[in-house]
Amino acid sequence: MTPSPGGELVRRVLSALVLGAGALAAAVFGDLPFLLFWTGAAFWVWWEWIGIIAASPRILVLAIGGVAITGMATALGFDAPAIAFIATVIGAGVVAATATPQRTWAAGGMVYAAVVLVPCVMLRSDPALGLAAILWLFAVVWAADIAAYFTGRYFGGPRLAAAISPNKTWSGALGGALGGVVAGSATVLAFGLQWRVIHLAIALVVVIGAQIGDLFESAMKRRFGVKDASKLIPGHGGLMDRLDGFLAAATVALAIGLSRAGAGGAATGLLAW
Repeated sequence: MTPSPGGELVRRVLSALVLGAGALAAAVFGDLPFLLFWTGAAFWVWWEWIGIIAASPRILVLAIGGVAITGMATALGFDAPAIAFIATVIGAGVVAATATPQRTWAAGGMVYAAVVLVPCVMLRSDPALGLAAILWLFAVVWAADIAAYFTGRYFGGPRLAAAISPNKTWSGALGGALGGVVAGSATVLAFGLQWRVIHLAIALVVVIGAQIGDLFESAMKRRFGVKDASKLIPGHGGLMDRLDGFLAAATVALAIGLSRAGAGGAATGLLAW
């Protein structure tokens, strides 16, 4: 029996609430629980990526990536992001030399797994505004997703990228951008930070990054003829399907923070203007 649209929406909402609660709890606890949460996510996304591209020998490739992810997590735990970067590069190189036939895609998966882990942990490690930055990121991306879903369904209209993701519309993209910008500003004010117009631009850039990340994963799945990354999350598919936009948004947010305050204060560089 085909699930009803209403039932599908209920499953999506319930799954999102459970995942969101776990992510929020990890963010509040910080330190080791936060690191373990995102390390686990990186392992799972790595497993999904290798499944999508059907790289072989599967077990060996997965094991090499697992060692690299463990190295990244250990380095981040000791506040050594440069070592995490080196572990990513080495892991990608060894995977590319081992995997067949999709060497380039396999190496890209190693980078993608690093993107799951590194940006969030580096932002959260900022002692001044780490928690604020993560909650700001959640607010921006989640609000953008919700606003895009409902505005897209209500207004419809021209497709954003019909060849890649037929269900996405320009109205949804614009509604998502507005929702993310409003949520970002509200979070800045909730933490008692000085709000500036630049916060609107930052949130907008992060939302655009999230939308590009979403389209990238859609294009990848279409390239390999896969509908969902896995069946892990009812109503959503795999963890990659749930995190695609968030990972790109977190990477953009980290880049902004690093450009202003360096590795030790990325969250402050992102939010304090």
